[in-house]
Amino acid sequence: MNIALIGSGGREHVLCQKIYESKLSKNIICIPGNPGTKKIAKNIDLDFLNFQKLLKTIKSHKIDLVVVGPEEPLVRGIVDFLNKHKVKVFGPNKYAAKLEGSKAFMKSICKKFKIPTAQFKICKNKKDVVKFIKNSKLPLVVKADGLAAGKGVTICKTKKEIFTISNEIFKGKFKTSRKLVLEEFLNGEEASYFLIVDKKNYKFFGSAQDHKRVGENERGPNTGGMGAYSPAPIINKDLEEKIIKKIVKPTLLALKNKKKPYTGFLYVGLMIINKEPYLIEYNVRMGDPECQVILPRLKTDLVKIFNATINNRLNKIKINWKKLKCMTIVLCSKGYPGKIKKDKLIKNIERLNLLKNSFIFHAGTKLKKNKLVSNGGRVLNITSTGKVFKKIRKNIFKIIKMINWKYGFYRKDIGWRVI
Repeated sequence: MNIALIGSGGREHVLCQKIYESKLSKNIICIPGNPGTKKIAKNIDLDFLNFQKLLKTIKSHKIDLVVVGPEEPLVRGIVDFLNKHKVKVFGPNKYAAKLEGSKAFMKSICKKFKIPTAQFKICKNKKDVVKFIKNSKLPLVVKADGLAAGKGVTICKTKKEIFTISNEIFKGKFKTSRKLVLEEFLNGEEASYFLIVDKKNYKFFGSAQDHKRVGENERGPNTGGMGAYSPAPIINKDLEEKIIKKIVKPTLLALKNKKKPYTGFLYVGLMIINKEPYLIEYNVRMGDPECQVILPRLKTDLVKIFNATINNRLNKIKINWKKLKCMTIVLCSKGYPGKIKKDKLIKNIERLNLLKNSFIFHAGTKLKKNKLVSNGGRVLNITSTGKVFKKIRKNIFKIIKMINWKYGFYRKDIGWRVI
C-alpha cells in the first residue's frame, strides 16, 4: 500500500515508524514530516490545510490510505473532504472532531447524557464569568473553546487572574474562539485512556499518564506534555468498566444519533477521584507524547488495524501488546512554553548507537544546510521500553546525557507516580 501521513511532530514520527514496520506498507509519504521521518519515508513540504493541493499530491503519488496525525486538519474537515473525493482516510469526520475542536460542544454532550465531568459554564461575556464565580470555589479552570495548541487551559487561583485570562480569550487571543468554558478545578490523578473506533465497534488502544506542567513536582504553566509512560497502573478492570459505561458509550451513541458516527483514535482525558472517572477532555487523535509510549508496545500490525477500522471490521481483529512498559521524556528548548530560540544546532544524534529498546523521535526539529537544528518548543522525545520504570528512566537519562544539547532542558521526575 502507498500511505500518506499528515503531520510533523513526535507523534507522527512514531506513527511513521510503525507504518514503516508494517508488512502492508510499500511507499510512505509524510506531509510535511520531519528529519526523523525523512529516514524512512519521503517528506513533502506542503501546507496540509490547503486541501486542494493536498488532494493533488495524494492523487499523483497514488495513495491508498491517508493517516491524519494532528487535530487541526480533522477539526477543519479533512476526512469529509477526502471521502468526498473517494480517498480512504483514517480519522473522525468534521462533526465528530468537534469533541476536541469545541470544549463547549463536548461539555454540552456531557450535560445531555449525564457524563461525569467538572461543573462548568459556557461563557460568552464577562457577565457569564461573574455569574459562575459567585457560586464557585477557587481555583477555577479557564478553557478557550477552540483549539489552542495545548495553551488554552489555565488554572486560576484568583478572581483577578480569571478575569485577565477570560478577557484575553474574549478579545480573540486564540483565533479559533471568542468564547470559553469556565469549570471547577478537579483534584485527583490524571490518566489517558485510548480507543480505536469504527462505525460499529471500538477496541482498547492503550493507557498512559502524561505530565502536563513544565516544572518538576507539577509546577509552572501547562504545556503540550513533558513526558509520559504506559501503561497507566491506575486504570484497572473496575475503572475501565466505569470509563466505558459512563463516558465512552454515551458519547459514541450521541454521535451515532446525529448520524455522524465516530471513527479513528479516541483519546479520553480523565481525572480519577476516589476510584471514579471524570472526563476532562477528548482528543480526536493520538496524544502527543502518549503516542510515543503506546505504539512502541504494540505488537499487531498498525496498518492492518487502520484497514480494519476503515472497513468497520475492528471486531475481526485482535490487538496484541508486548508485555513491556514504556516511557518518554521530552527534551525542550529553553524558555518553553514561553519564548524560545529556534535554529539551535543539535550535534550528537547521528553518532549515537541506540540499543534495540530505545528510540529518539523527532518533534520540533528541521534540517538547515543539512544540519539538524531545533524548530519548536518540544524538540526530541527520548523513548525507551523495559520491565521496570526506574531502569527505563535511567536509560533515558543516559541518552539525554549523550545528546548533550546545551540549549535544552527536561523534567527529571517523569514517572514519579510509579517510581
